Amino acid sequence: MTTITLEQANTISAAAFAKGRDLGLKPLAVAVVDAGGHLISYQRQDGASIGRLQIASGKACGALFLGVSSRTVAEMAADRPTFIATAATVAPQGLIPAPGGVIVVDKDGSVIGAVGISGDTSDNDEACTLAGISAAGLSEQ
Repeated sequence: MTTITLEQANTISAAAFAKGRDLGLKPLAVAVVDAGGHLISYQRQDGASIGRLQIASGKACGALFLGVSSRTVAEMAADRPTFIATAATVAPQGLIPAPGGVIVVDKDGSVIGAVGISGDTSDNDEACTLAGISAAGLSEQ
């Protein structure tokens, strides 16, 4: 497999939304991108605020841009704020230093895309991201 399929992206979104409902979270938005940061799918729950596309895709694409989860990007921002602020200005699809963006790999460990979720606390966003990836039978980096 070389990329996340649309069917897998839809499974990721559905499972992430189900996890969010189970946890009683605020309305979520899910962005699924391929390894090049191109949007495969974007879905938002009713009531999700206007900026969720940019934040969710920024979490996913920022993870790809730096090769680490957006949780690690947040840790990097605490340690090296100037680097992350500067990197954000050159990241083509954005860079959001907060948990919720996770790189997805195939069975051989090759990067096939990323998922970003926004809408609740960053830790809850990440929990839903991981639930969606798992439901699609994929693995995170």
